[in-house]
Parts: sequence; C-alpha cells; structure tokens
Amino acid sequence: MFSSTIQVSVFVFVTALIGFLTYLSCRGQNRNSQSQNREFFLAGGGLAWYFIAGSITLTNLSTDQLVGMNGNQMALLALWEFSAVVGLFVLAKVFLPVYYKFKCTTTTELLELRYNDKHIRAVISVLFFAGSALIFCPAVIYSGSLFMQSMFNVELPLMYIAVIFVVVGALYAIFGGLRAVAVSDTYSGVLLLTMAVVVLILALQAIDYNFDGIPQERLTLIGDDDSPIPWHTLLTGMIFIQMFYWGTNQVITQRAMAAPSLKEAQKGVFAAAGIRLVIVPAIIVIPGIVSYKLFGDIGDSAYGRIVATVLPDWLSGVFAAAMAAAVLTTFNSNLNSATALYVCDIHESYVNKTPNVPKLSGYVTVLLCLVSLALIPVYQQADSIINLVQKLYGLLSMPILSVFIVGLLFRNVHAFAAIGAVLFGVAFYAFVSFEASPFYAPFGLHYIHLMFITLLGCVSFALIVNKVIFRQKSEFSLAIEKQQA
Repeated sequence: MFSSTIQVSVFVFVTALIGFLTYLSCRGQNRNSQSQNREFFLAGGGLAWYFIAGSITLTNLSTDQLVGMNGNQMALLALWEFSAVVGLFVLAKVFLPVYYKFKCTTTTELLELRYNDKHIRAVISVLFFAGSALIFCPAVIYSGSLFMQSMFNVELPLMYIAVIFVVVGALYAIFGGLRAVAVSDTYSGVLLLTMAVVVLILALQAIDYNFDGIPQERLTLIGDDDSPIPWHTLLTGMIFIQMFYWGTNQVITQRAMAAPSLKEAQKGVFAAAGIRLVIVPAIIVIPGIVSYKLFGDIGDSAYGRIVATVLPDWLSGVFAAAMAAAVLTTFNSNLNSATALYVCDIHESYVNKTPNVPKLSGYVTVLLCLVSLALIPVYQQADSIINLVQKLYGLLSMPILSVFIVGLLFRNVHAFAAIGAVLFGVAFYAFVSFEASPFYAPFGLHYIHLMFITLLGCVSFALIVNKVIFRQKSEFSLAIEKQQA
C-alpha cells in the first residue's frame, strides 16, 4: 500500500509540474482575431528549434511506439527508426523549403497551389483527418491505457483509464493550441527519453547483459520472408513510407512549419533526426527482447512488465508520468493537427471563411475524442498494435503521397485525375491487403511491398487519366528544385 502511495504521489507531482511549466511558457501569448489560424495551429510562427525537435520526437515516440515496438520482442523493429532518419532529411531538404516559400498552414495547402484547385486539398485533408480519427488517436489512447494498467497492475477497467487520458488531452488541445502542445512535448520528451534510457540500462543489468538463450531471429536486423520487416522491403516501400510520414503528414510537419524561419525549422528537424538515430532504436526494442528472456512471449504487455520489474517504486512513478505525458502529447498533437485540417481546408473553404477558430476547434476536438473512445474495443482485438497501425495507415499513405509526387514533379495535371488516383489507391490497397475484402487477392507479398506497388499504381493512374480522360499532356518538371531556388 505504501509503495503504491509513493508511485501515485510522484506521478501526480511530475504530471502537474509539466503542466505548470507549460503554462509558464505559454501565458501571455498573442491571440488576436487577425491571426487565429497562425497562432492556434502554428504557434504564431514562434517555435524555437529545440521545441520543434522535442515536439517532433515526442509526437512520434509514444506508447504505440514503446509498447507496440517492444511488444514484438525483436530487434528487427529498430529498422523503422533507422529509416525514419532518411524521412526527416527529406522533410528538411525537400519539403520544408516549399512549405515555407508558400507560407503554408497545412501541408494540403500546397496541393491547392500546385493543382490550382481547392477540392483536392479538401479530399486529402479528409483522408488525413480520417487517419487521425480512426487510427492514430484511438491507437495511442489504447496503448497508453494498456501500459498504465499493466505497469501498476490495477484492476481498473481499461476504458476508465482511456477516458482520463482523452479528457486531459482534449483540454491541452482546446485551450493551448500548438504552442502548448509543442512546449509540453519538449518538457515531456526530455523526461521520457531520460527514463527510457534508465529502463534500458536496468533491463540489461537484469540479465547481466547476457542475451544467451534468445532465438537468433529475435536478435537479427536482417529479416527473412516471414518476419515483420523482410530485408527486401527496405528496397521498395519502406523509404516511401518514411517520406510520407515525415514529409507530408500534417501531424509531424505542422511543428516544423511553426518556426520563425526555414533555417530554424531545419535545425529542429536535424536535431530530431539525431535523437532518432542515436537514442530511439535501442529503447524501442531492447527492453522487449529482455522481457522475452525473462517472461517469454507476452506481446504488447512486455514493456509495462519490464518497467514494473526493474524500476524502484519512486522511479516508476516518474516513468508513469513520463509515459502519461507521451500519451497526452501524441494524442493532443493528432487532435490539433486534425482540427487544423478541418478548420483551414474544409470549414473555411466550404462553410464559413471567418469562423471562431478556438470555438470551432473545441467542437471538432470533442468529436474526435468520442470516436477514439468508441474504437478502443476494436484495437483491443489486435495481435500487435504497431503492426495493425502500420497496415491500416497503408490505406492512406501511398495514395496521399502519390498526389504530392505528381503535383511536385509534373505540371499540367488535372486535379480530378489526382483525386481519382487517390480513390483508386485506397481501393486497390484494401482489396489486396485485407482478407475481409470481398475482392481479396493474395499476391504472397509483404504489405510494405504492396504499398510500393500501390504508389506506382496511383502515379501511373493519375498520369494516364490526365491524358486519356482530360486530354492534358503532363510535363515532367523538377518543380521542387525551382521552388527551393
């Protein structure tokens, strides 16, 4: 009983401290009606590079990563993080110069400018919005609640814990905007990375740094055909998955677009890439491997179990606070970004050009929270939360990326040809990847290969339809280089 009191007391204190420090950093910021969008969704263009690096890191690194990646209990999942470094460099050197040139609030705003059509912006925004509402928000809330439940070994129903996360995360998103989200991300990120490294060291000490007895397939970085990441997928879809996630995904790029200058934004992205390369791979796989040696194949419960085993009571309270903060910041980052897409790309274009941004954002946030809670039972049925998330997001990622590729590398392409390619890509990937589809046709290929095929199919579809249906000849043009110049 005494140890539980210590854990809870430390947890409450650290959580409150992060909230208080965030308040001190954000109080008194300008919110005049002429710049509501820029202030609420881009922090007034005032984020320093270290806040950008911290927010990018923690927006991605949350319980769905720590719990999900460690839940596979094999080293192979570190390849996601190593390849992410490439995606961050593409963001810094290819996409950011374009976003800053056109002063974009959302990544999809670029599409409207390139295709000269607001409808394609709205279509892609709806897909991004659906990804946050149906995939990322419920996944992070479920995995965070599962971690807390397994770490503290409480009998409190999972849904009760989820409701607490949702309510607190919504308060951050509604009342703080991106500035509060990014600042809290950074404070929480320093704490989380520190505690994750402590867990890593203590876990290794628990097995005396001895990996004997662990099957070789759980220690290798070269995956065979039956592994979650076969080695040959690194040559096809993996790089494009990273290009999409880090370069076009509003949840990530929104932080990088909130700096006072392109140079400051690039510094933040490069710092995030350094963290991703040096620290993240070890903390998302080694504790899970150690857990396999100590407890066997226990799946997504592995990380919570090892943390509860190796940390003393007072430190477990600190770590619980760090993980709770990670859940909250990833959740409210998705809320803020999804809200930005709806407000800027849909509501202002089709409903009301001058809405009350904070009020409208509040309504959208509440809707997203309710959807997230409703979908938690679905995610409870997954064998691996991280594999399910990656596979589901394949429905959207490659079709969306194809629109950016066609728009930036070709000119004279009709917007409806690109929209048709997106719809084709979503349908094609669903048909070939999910057994529940009535048109399921197994090709014997890994889903990452199928994502690459989907991307090629979407680009080809757009160019062919543009020529055959709309009678327009697309012209290859290195628009990215011209716009950077």
